This record gives sequence, C-alpha cells and structure tokens, in this order.
Amino acid sequence: MLAAAPTLDNVAAALDGSGPPLLTSTEPRVLAALRPDEPLEHDDVAVVVPTSGSTGEPKGVLLTAENLRASARATASVVGEGQWLLAIPPTHVGGLQVLVRSLLAGTSPVVLDGPTTVEAFEAATARLTGPRRLVSLVPTQLRRLVGSAALQEYDAVLLGGAAAPPGLLATAREAGVRVFTTYGMSETSGGCVYDGLPLPGVTVEGGERIRLRGPVVARGYRLRRELTAELFDGDCFTTSDTGALVEGRLVVQGRADDVLVTGGEKVPPAVVEAALAAHPSVAEVAVVGVPDDEWGQRVIAVVVLRAPLTLEQARTHVGERLPRSHAPRELRVVDALPLLPSGKIDRMGLRG
Repeated sequence: MLAAAPTLDNVAAALDGSGPPLLTSTEPRVLAALRPDEPLEHDDVAVVVPTSGSTGEPKGVLLTAENLRASARATASVVGEGQWLLAIPPTHVGGLQVLVRSLLAGTSPVVLDGPTTVEAFEAATARLTGPRRLVSLVPTQLRRLVGSAALQEYDAVLLGGAAAPPGLLATAREAGVRVFTTYGMSETSGGCVYDGLPLPGVTVEGGERIRLRGPVVARGYRLRRELTAELFDGDCFTTSDTGALVEGRLVVQGRADDVLVTGGEKVPPAVVEAALAAHPSVAEVAVVGVPDDEWGQRVIAVVVLRAPLTLEQARTHVGERLPRSHAPRELRVVDALPLLPSGKIDRMGLRG
C-alpha cells in the first residue's frame, strides 16, 4: 500500500519506517499505471517517484530510505548544511530531496508560496532564520530571479531539472550567485553530479550512454521488471544521455535518442547549442532536427538574440569550433524558447 502527500512529517515517517511508503502523485493516470493498492516489490522502498509521464506511460522509480539519505549526505558534504527554501514541489525528486536534507540537518524548510516571482521569492527568503541558506531551482526559476539581490543571500543555489544556458549561468555568477549545476534524475535520487564532478560515493562513466553508480541509485521501476533489468545493474543505472569525461568532469552532450543524423554524420544538439551560446549575439538557443529529403535531418537553430545574427554568421561560428556538418542549415529567431512545466525546453514544440 502506497500513501500520498510528501510532507515533511510523512517523509520522516517513510524514511524511518514508522509510516507507509509514499507515492508522490495523485494524478489519475499515475495511479492507474502504478497501482498504489498493490504490494511493493521491495520491503525497503520508502518513496515511489513517477517520472517520464509526459510522452508515455508513467514509470515509478523505487527509492529506498538509504538512497535518499546517501544523496542528502553527499550533497551536504559539498555545499554544507543549512536551512532550505522549498521552491520545487516535493512531488518531484528535487523538492523531495529538500525535505530529506532538512530532516537530516534537523531543520524545517521555508516554503515558497505560489508561482516563482521575485516578490514571492524575496518574501520567502526573508522568512529564513538559519545562518546558512540553501535552495534548489530549475533554470526557468533562475531566469526569473536572476536580477534579485535575494539570490546573493544563499550559500548555495542548486540548479537542475534541465540544462542551463551558459549565458544564464554567467549572468548569475557575475551577480554573485553561488550556483552549482547538477546532473541526475529520479533514478539517482536527484542530482548526483555537481559542476561536472560526481558527489562522494558516486562514479560516472561517459560514452553513448552515461552510466551512474553508487548508493544513490534506485531499486528500479515499479511493475516494470524488464525495463528494470535493462537499465539497472545493482547500484549502476544506464541513462538515456550521452556524454564524455573531460579532465575528470562530465560533459553531458544530450539525450542519446536526440542525436541528429544529417548527411550520414551524427550531430549532438547540446554540442551545437554550447557553440552557439558562446556567440555574443545569442542569448538563448535550442537545436533540433526536422526531416529533410536531401540530408535525412536538417539541423535547425532556434535562437533568442541580443543583437542581429545571420545564418551564415551562425554557420561560420559553429564551423570554426565543430565539424562543418554540425553547422545549422536554418536559423529561426524567436522572442522566447517554449518551455515545459519542468523548465526543460519543449523540443517537440520547436520541431512543429
């Protein structure tokens, strides 16, 4: 039997075993897929976190109390302990971990009320009483808050949930915001690689599929034995992302199934995005592929600009840094990139 409502008290009870395991969603489609009334596959599962439900049947990630504690302890060893602002819903693993970290530190988080606005964020920050202040955000929130002086009051701002535009990170850091970019997913109890470096106890392997190993790795997926066997091997999880270790730091190159094939050449969108983001005229960028009779897929760069930029200028800029096949064949200028509720870029919308 799974209970809902991941409040601080319910999470505490799930962690110490005095209360039932939690399912962090009450959406009908999630309940239908994960069947909360049926017994759990493992006795030590504390929380089931639904994931990847936007394009298919939701999967329920089976996280144990030790998974969650290991992640919280590892985070504390890097950014320290303090009082957290809960700015991400605890139905998501990022918000859930704020509750777990607070419990282990013996503190109570302050909750950001309503939508993320500068006014709401500053009011919530004023309610923090601890000597050290910590918060987890997604890039959409940071973009809205980057001009607020309240961000400078935090000892650490963890940024995850989606890839952060380099320009946004540069602006935040120039403003004195102590940002840590995080990489991870529900299957690894949240972020487990900070600024490209694995947390203590975590190891990373790059390649066509990034592999993450350590005590933060979940038990698998609820009621999905075959998929669990495919992606989980003990304490190792095989992600859907491709990446490389550069001087010991993980560089995530995007989802393996997002790699474009144009003219027979493989083009990782994230690599092209990073190259274009370095152009002084580009504020934000997303790279997608669309079907093309000649090339198989045509590389398209969708950009928000600070200053005028032509397609030929963009192609030259990319071609000086990457193989010429990576240069975009179309440049679309927009006022803002479409985002999903998670803060990730809506690539399906861009392809349309």
